[in-house]
Amino acid sequence: MLMGRLAKRLEDRRLLRTLSRYLSAGVMVNGVKVEQRRGTPQGGPLSPLLANVYLDEVDQELERRGHAFVRYADDLRVLVRSKRAGERVMGALIKRFAKLRLRVNESKSTVARVYERPFLGFDLWVNKKGETKIGVASKSMERMKERVRELTNKRRGRRVEPAPLSRC
Repeated sequence: MLMGRLAKRLEDRRLLRTLSRYLSAGVMVNGVKVEQRRGTPQGGPLSPLLANVYLDEVDQELERRGHAFVRYADDLRVLVRSKRAGERVMGALIKRFAKLRLRVNESKSTVARVYERPFLGFDLWVNKKGETKIGVASKSMERMKERVRELTNKRRGRRVEPAPLSRC
């Protein structure tokens, strides 16, 4: 389906052939090549771009319906005024994604207030002055701290001798 959408937008057959080879090349997992039958390699540089091409009709549908939304690759937030409207939009999106042969991850997807759920590793909140603020989500911060701990393992520490003082 993705290649069909790309073929409608691109005239360059060599580029289409290169993209097709990229998508079917497989990925390396722990030094072993794993065949890839569908989807784009996760974390690959083309994945967000190809997701935008593939999900363009979803964006157009949301715009046609007058919804405010934000999407990065396959992460999507639709802003509505009520929980009931959110549930209605969620149902419509699940059907739309099914037509695209995509499955909504039920454990990650929910109808909630914008301030209750992080998006792309960031939280929104309202301060005492009524201003909307943005910050790194606590889960993202914990992952970053854990990664820093891994990289700076105390057992790898070295004693550093102070540099001799120079005379002025």
